[in-house]
Amino acid sequence: MIGATAKEIARAVRRGEVTATQVVADYLDHIRAHDRVGAFRTVREGEAPAEAEQVDQQEDLAGATLAGVPVAVKENTPVAGLPTWRGSAAARGPVADSDHEVVRRLRGAGAVVVGTTRMPELGLWGTTDDPTAITRNPWLPDRTPGGSSGGAAAAVAAGLVPIAHGNDGLGSIRIPAACCGLVGLKPGRGVVPCQLGAEDWFGLTEHGILATTVADALVGFAVLAGQQAGKLTEPSRLRIAVSLRCPVQGVRADRANRGALATAARLLVAAGHDTVRADPTYPTWLGLRGMATWFAAAYRDAEWAGLDRAALQPRTRRHLALGRWAWRRGLVRDTDRQRWRDQCLAFLDSYDLLLTPALAAAPPLAQRWSDRPWRANLTSNLRYAPYAAPWNIAGLPAIVVPVGSRRDAGPGRLPVAVQLVGPPGAERLLLAVAGQLEQAAPWPRHPPDLPAPNG
Repeated sequence: MIGATAKEIARAVRRGEVTATQVVADYLDHIRAHDRVGAFRTVREGEAPAEAEQVDQQEDLAGATLAGVPVAVKENTPVAGLPTWRGSAAARGPVADSDHEVVRRLRGAGAVVVGTTRMPELGLWGTTDDPTAITRNPWLPDRTPGGSSGGAAAAVAAGLVPIAHGNDGLGSIRIPAACCGLVGLKPGRGVVPCQLGAEDWFGLTEHGILATTVADALVGFAVLAGQQAGKLTEPSRLRIAVSLRCPVQGVRADRANRGALATAARLLVAAGHDTVRADPTYPTWLGLRGMATWFAAAYRDAEWAGLDRAALQPRTRRHLALGRWAWRRGLVRDTDRQRWRDQCLAFLDSYDLLLTPALAAAPPLAQRWSDRPWRANLTSNLRYAPYAAPWNIAGLPAIVVPVGSRRDAGPGRLPVAVQLVGPPGAERLLLAVAGQLEQAAPWPRHPPDLPAPNG
């Protein structure tokens, strides 16, 4: 079943065509042989097969929508029996006594956690590395898979697991999804229990799924949200705003990302929707308050976890110092986030969805960004991935969908993607529209030069 979708694996296990034990054994062998991208922090070599056997011993798997499906969990989310790494040995937490609620829900649906995936320290950056490994993009290994759910995206794109859990505080699911040619859904605020760190990054962070197909993203989202997956309803004619405007002043989407937006808009018109060029207004105060919130969220998490700041990476220490300053000066306020949310909802009164680029530039080089200065990391992140953060601040659902590839980043064909944003409760509508894009212009699920299954 290596290379099959999550839905295909679960269907085969439920029908008795294959056992969960065999599926998980095959995937563990595959990970052992082919994790050349540095996706995993921990592989559960001993525990995962035992848990797969427990799935096989269940008398009734009819409701197990992820029966026997190997999944990976981002390393900042507690998995019973494992340390919670948070992106580095210096930020590592103790061995978890119990699963986080989203892990419990995945297991409850029959999934088997085969390991935890890498992320940058404290989840602060759009690249993934630490002193022990540089996580690489399966499509072009000299490029990053993004961050902070970079290990999760690399694992799915490399075929090491069919789906993976991630979380998204300022783009940490959608940025890696765009880098690696995946479907990445960030649910709206309160749809999936968060329960991370001190305050869920002041309510900005959400758990979600990275997948190679819309159908898998739907099943994964439904499990995390405690819903029945069911079938997506074909959208009626929608009015979709199309915007190139960048939330970061002075940054402009490059040619490949502008082309992706134009391609997606044409496909949506062909699917029967109306597209209108319309730009949200990104006020100057939003950028300033958003940065202050990012700084302070990291500071509050480090204080909550009791981290030894002297042991953290220099870029992280600088970030925490700025967060302490922002927090003590009262620059992080619920009223500002609510004001931006109200402005977004007013904009969406005139449109059903908003379509934007997913990225502004090609993914940066895969290198030791953890050794580079804070300013270099900040500049790189703002220049290549500025489109995701506003929708965390607003608490709105958003999805990234591949629409083609770019040819200007080296000998490989890096994917290129777009982002769709909707009003509260629009997760299934976003998935349905993503499904229309997938049907109109199917994307390759994995790079063409991946190792053959079990080979």
